[in-house]
Amino acid sequence: MRLALKPRRGYIGPDMLDRLFLPALFALTLGLVGLAMVWPQGLGDRSPGPFGHTPVQQTPEMKAAMARESNDANQRAARAKQALMDLQAQRLAPTQ
Repeated sequence: MRLALKPRRGYIGPDMLDRLFLPALFALTLGLVGLAMVWPQGLGDRSPGPFGHTPVQQTPEMKAAMARESNDANQRAARAKQALMDLQAQRLAPTQ
């Protein structure tokens, strides 16, 4: 069976439906630009303008809680270090 019409020279396949593709591409572009406007710019950074909000890590309450946790961890590390030094001192001079 032969085709009634011969394909054009350089014919690859059916033409892309520009009426469908270009509006879809435009909508996708707008969606990605909108997402980029509201997505945080980095860890702890705020999005620009009327979008976004202050990150939780930058609120005074969270900063105070983080400082407390840091201080507690430093105190625990100092106590552990002191206990280790005491054990080592006992091992070297058990008579005391």
